[in-house]
Amino acid sequence: MTMRIGVTGHMNLTEGTSSLMFAAIREHLAQVGDDLTGVSCIARGADSLFADAVLAAGGTLEVVIPSRDYRQAKVKADHAEQFDRLMDVAKLVRVMDFDHANRGAYEAANEAMLGSVDEMVAVWDGQPGTGAGGTAEVVAEARTRGVKVTVIWPEGAARE
Repeated sequence: MTMRIGVTGHMNLTEGTSSLMFAAIREHLAQVGDDLTGVSCIARGADSLFADAVLAAGGTLEVVIPSRDYRQAKVKADHAEQFDRLMDVAKLVRVMDFDHANRGAYEAANEAMLGSVDEMVAVWDGQPGTGAGGTAEVVAEARTRGVKVTVIWPEGAARE
């Protein structure tokens, strides 16, 4: 049976943290086995690192895009190449029914992911959220629903 794992996490990881995080995610995924589907919104930072780790582990990638204008409106130049590469290799791309990227679109994307996974990987420093649908809120919602949450925050990890 395919294990479906989603991701939530910080976008603003330091450069050194990105390599630490990739290794830690790969280590976790190695314990899952090779029948793996990763579900990610492929935002900069944790989401894209997770997607690359899933692919490196031999898994398949499903992408959830919050809105039709997400690529144009939210993907910055320093992330565009990685974003486009991940879109190209995704087995499935689901675009939420929103014209513009906004809080409602992000909440719909999180809902689509939470409703389709067995586990959530949270690239999270454990800090409380702002109440605006960030990592802490997604972790809390996953736990409320009984979705397994694996927090990954290796020693030495930091946010910008």
